Amino acid sequence: MDSWVRFNAQSQAKERLFRAAQYACTLLGYTLQKGGAGADLLKTVGQLEAHMSLTRKMLRLGNSAEALEAAKRAVHLSDSVLRLCLTVAHLNRAMYFACDNVLWAGKAGLLPQLDQHKWSQRSFRYYLFALILNLTRDAYELRLLMEREARSHAAKPAPSPVDDPPPSSPGAGVVLRVLAARLRRELRLLATVLCGNPPLLLDLLKNGCDIFIPLDRLGIYPTGPGFVGACGLASSVLSVLTIVHPWLKLKP
Repeated sequence: MDSWVRFNAQSQAKERLFRAAQYACTLLGYTLQKGGAGADLLKTVGQLEAHMSLTRKMLRLGNSAEALEAAKRAVHLSDSVLRLCLTVAHLNRAMYFACDNVLWAGKAGLLPQLDQHKWSQRSFRYYLFALILNLTRDAYELRLLMEREARSHAAKPAPSPVDDPPPSSPGAGVVLRVLAARLRRELRLLATVLCGNPPLLLDLLKNGCDIFIPLDRLGIYPTGPGFVGACGLASSVLSVLTIVHPWLKLKP
């Protein structure tokens, strides 16, 4: 199992590059269609996208084993929220990869009777649930870091902000000014935390882009091939960055 996981990790960069190329083709096909390109050119781009997708599925063969190993590691985390989110997310990723492997066998002709639409929808449901849990984990870690940053600021003596109105001032306008001041402080705190934690920022952006893909494919929130292609391309580039620079990968 360990040797397979190590071998599988070496193909992740290639899979990310093929993923970027696939969604670039999706975006290109949408742009060409809007520009009134010929049917032959659109067909060629569509076939190239299909070949990229099939190659990616082949490179992901056995990824379920890696996801299961990640779930086994996540079970031992001390933080209960992280333990729940990461363990269940990795288990859903394992099921997603398993369905994807079956779908690859169908597209490759090994399972000619396979209902490819059914298995595709099934895999995207697992993918969506995994992304929701990953975003929940990101939001939880972001909240913890914001609370820690707020405590560190509160420990330092500082004069009251000039935009805070006197507590004794009556009227609805005062309440709105207080709420606006608090909102500005929260936004400044959010920006400080995200700028100081690039791995969390990249993971949040990557998951935020990725979630539109299963939402569109499942018909929950259709956005169109152009938007899906742009989101998939952006998240793929961010994934490649975390592989090229491992310190940018959010841990655990």
